[in-house]
Amino acid sequence: MTAPDPTREAEAARGADRALRAAARHSGGRLAAAAVCSVAAACAALAEPAVLGHTLDLLLRQDPGGARWTAWCAAVIAAEVLLDAVTARLTGGVDARSTAWLRRLGLGRLLRAAPHHAARHSPGELSARLTAQATTAGAVPAAVVGAAVALLAPLGGLVALVLVDVWTALAFLAGLPLLALLLRAFARDSGASVGRYQEVQLAMAGRLVEALAGARTIAAAGTAEREQARVLRRLPELGAEGRETWRIYGTTMARTGALMPLLLYVVLGVGGVRLAEGALGVGGLLAAVRYAGLAAGVGAVTGRLAAVVRGRAAARRTAALFELPELPHGVRRLPPGGPGALELRGVRVLRGGTAVLRDIDLRIPGGTTAAVVGRSGSGKTTLAAVAGRLTACDAGRVLLDGVPLDELSAGELRREVGHAFERPALFGEDVAAAIAFGSGPAPTPQSVRAAARAAGADAFVRRLPDGYDTALPDAPLSGGELQRLGLARAFCRAGRLLVLDDATSSLDTLTAREVERALTHDVRPGTRLVVAHRISSAARADLVVWLDAGRVRATGPHAELWRDPAYRAVFAAGTEPADPPNTQPAAARAEGTGSEPDTESATAPAPPAAGGPDAQRNTGSYAATGAAPARAQGTGSEPDTGPAAAASPRTGAAPGEGPDAGAGAGTGSAAAGGPGGRRAPGRETVR
Repeated sequence: MTAPDPTREAEAARGADRALRAAARHSGGRLAAAAVCSVAAACAALAEPAVLGHTLDLLLRQDPGGARWTAWCAAVIAAEVLLDAVTARLTGGVDARSTAWLRRLGLGRLLRAAPHHAARHSPGELSARLTAQATTAGAVPAAVVGAAVALLAPLGGLVALVLVDVWTALAFLAGLPLLALLLRAFARDSGASVGRYQEVQLAMAGRLVEALAGARTIAAAGTAEREQARVLRRLPELGAEGRETWRIYGTTMARTGALMPLLLYVVLGVGGVRLAEGALGVGGLLAAVRYAGLAAGVGAVTGRLAAVVRGRAAARRTAALFELPELPHGVRRLPPGGPGALELRGVRVLRGGTAVLRDIDLRIPGGTTAAVVGRSGSGKTTLAAVAGRLTACDAGRVLLDGVPLDELSAGELRREVGHAFERPALFGEDVAAAIAFGSGPAPTPQSVRAAARAAGADAFVRRLPDGYDTALPDAPLSGGELQRLGLARAFCRAGRLLVLDDATSSLDTLTAREVERALTHDVRPGTRLVVAHRISSAARADLVVWLDAGRVRATGPHAELWRDPAYRAVFAAGTEPADPPNTQPAAARAEGTGSEPDTESATAPAPPAAGGPDAQRNTGSYAATGAAPARAQGTGSEPDTGPAAAASPRTGAAPGEGPDAGAGAGTGSAAAGGPGGRRAPGRETVR
């Protein structure tokens, strides 16, 4: 087991205490009312022995005022009972509000943090922190007030005991130093034990959620018993810490439980002697015994102190979420009508002290489809996250249409930058709500259906029991169908930049090609950044960004990069086999029937550009300033040997220029994508 770091533990304790003080301020009014009622109840409890003793003396003397004082006794007792009830009601409300505030704060920080920060905590651990441990921590503000007020009655009883008879008070005071030592040892030992118990509990909860999430894999592998043993491996440790906690609590209660009656007997004996001497009356003896009982109530503070100790330990666990760094946002807006030009300047990203992205300099013209390729671990997903500001870079800047992403308001950023993921999570009551999920105005039902058609999801959604109104739990979805709904959600709220992080990996080749074609013609034009593993996706892109060990190794059209054996090796382990080279140039593919094999034209090397250089190489800065080769419109069976297929366009040409712009198949024709790109007639554009 790793040795605890005292500095980190001290900082965690300070952070937890700050969170608890903030929770107390959140329920300040109710907490103050509970404190007032509790103090009033304590005052009534302190007045009760004096009133009872005086009433008893009056009744023994048959004084006429005894009846009136009897009524006062009833009033004091009733007030104490009523105030205790009101205090309990207010305390429950304070606990609930404080718990809710801690949960909202923790959940808000969790969701506003960059995903890689949130991923440091397992789902089971997060659930435990935000449920049981937040509940325990939420009871601390009221418990602290209750413990402080609980001391009022014992201290007041001790003062009253001195006023009634000093000798009985001295007899009681003789045992208080021992009681103080017991309480101090309890607070020290139980705090450490409770902290260890909660730590083991969190670890077991995390393992349990992992096992539940992978239930199918465990069943298929036949490792149920092994996983059960893994989840329960720390159960003996949990049991040991739990028994130690209760041992400490039980030992303290037993000692204080033995000490307090002993002190009461001593007080009673001294009081009897004083009564026999005539220095104390019967009523005075009754008051002395009752006040000694109140003073002995200091032992009951142990229970409240235990609640504070448990709550502070739980608050340290919950407060770990409060320390998650938020992803900062600004207040700026993007210039209207921008094409979605994306630029990365000196971007560097660290994970655990290791550079995942190293000094990335990249410019993707607006309306371009850029495929990001590279071996596993080269930084593709991190680049996609940085480009869409799902995470911040540790150095450098990312700009969209000339505006740094960190200066954009959160609403503007999420309206104009869309994402689709390999394993999307669906939120909403039904399928339509899942597609429409996102910030900003809700899309119309027509837009939702148009997005589903563009993602190839409309057909299977209509086959569901209630179509688009089918509740998500009642919609059995395959991996490909789930991915298409994720794409539909991204298409429904597409902005000027759309980031597809391996978002078509579960689709068959034909469906993926249809999605790429719809992305060109049916979705709002803009820039596409596609994390690609398929050769075909890279081949149909306007620009390929080749990552290698966190650096941009080269940029350029796929046909030119294909000449490099190292680039071809990136796809060697892919799922699409490389067929023998076809005579049709890669740049001559056109939108057609979609029946041609995907790997033919994708892997065939294109002839060298007329008089053009090979793919751009990069030793530190890679800027793609030109548009990609235009694609000819045709049926897909006729190779284009003209200059439009062979020569790169002039540097700086605007996307969509030229007669061939906008006619390419798949995502490649998104370079036509600027606002001027062609769309197939009769199709509704998803916005």
